[in-house]
Amino acid sequence: MGKRSDSRETVRLALELLRRIPRGRKVTAPELHQQLRDAGIERDLRTIQRQLEMLAEEFHLERDQRSRPYGYRWPDAGRALSLSSLTPQESLLLRLAEEHLRNLLPVRMMRSLDGFFAQARRNLEAAGPRNLEREWPHKVRVVATSQPLLPPKVAPGVFEVACEALYANRWLRIDYRNAAGHRVKAEVMPLGLAQQGARLYLVCRFQGYDDNRTIAVHRLLAAEATTLTFERPKDFDLKRYDDEGRFGFGDGTRVRLGFSISKGAGAHLLETPLSTDQEVKELDDGYRITATVVDSQMLQSWLNGFGDQVWSVRRKKLET
Repeated sequence: MGKRSDSRETVRLALELLRRIPRGRKVTAPELHQQLRDAGIERDLRTIQRQLEMLAEEFHLERDQRSRPYGYRWPDAGRALSLSSLTPQESLLLRLAEEHLRNLLPVRMMRSLDGFFAQARRNLEAAGPRNLEREWPHKVRVVATSQPLLPPKVAPGVFEVACEALYANRWLRIDYRNAAGHRVKAEVMPLGLAQQGARLYLVCRFQGYDDNRTIAVHRLLAAEATTLTFERPKDFDLKRYDDEGRFGFGDGTRVRLGFSISKGAGAHLLETPLSTDQEVKELDDGYRITATVVDSQMLQSWLNGFGDQVWSVRRKKLET
């Protein structure tokens, strides 16, 4: 019974490795070892190396032996491991996930899923032009709530390195130029990553300071993950940081906001309130809106966007 169990585990390990071997780039045994650990599969590095040697011969994988650790990949003319067990619905889900999680998952984790994403695309393409699952991505779209902008250019390798440091809780050495053009070189503790429209922001703590700061990823001129790890601060919570309006250039101050707005401009606030305690009073020429919100530059810009259709704006700071 034990022997059969060992054989099943060997087959499982082989399948997991084959699924993670990419096409077009090479992956090493230590990288696969880490990917398996991230997936909750614990195997020692030597076992993985032996399996790769066997799989390379059996499946004609390309093996780069010019330097250690060796790199493995599927040959360009070959076919990666087929994941035929994916249903059409699972293939569709993976196709949508690839599109929307690209900037929200560690780059290494996204790469470890390359085989799944590629097979999902092939499954949908092979289903034929009139397949309902294949049609679905063309029927849904996340639309912009403001003027769409092209994403800013990020220096090569910077995003990948920042994600790796964030994922592994490692100090990040950065060369950064802020919006005013001031350049600084420092080591930071990466704490969170946020996507806001077309931009990506890294929340971090500079070495020697205990306050949290937000830096734009596209303003990083260079980044290097160090080998030094840190203990993630227990007093930091990314959701709370966002709820406090930090990404809207606020300082967490909560106010009781009141303003009048024309009926045409304010009708949407009856359907999508500013807060759970929003109160609406109908006027002859509009509505009087009162709500508890976080004060920020984003809030002010939102109010300014209505022009003369908003008037009598009042703020009352709330005690914390």
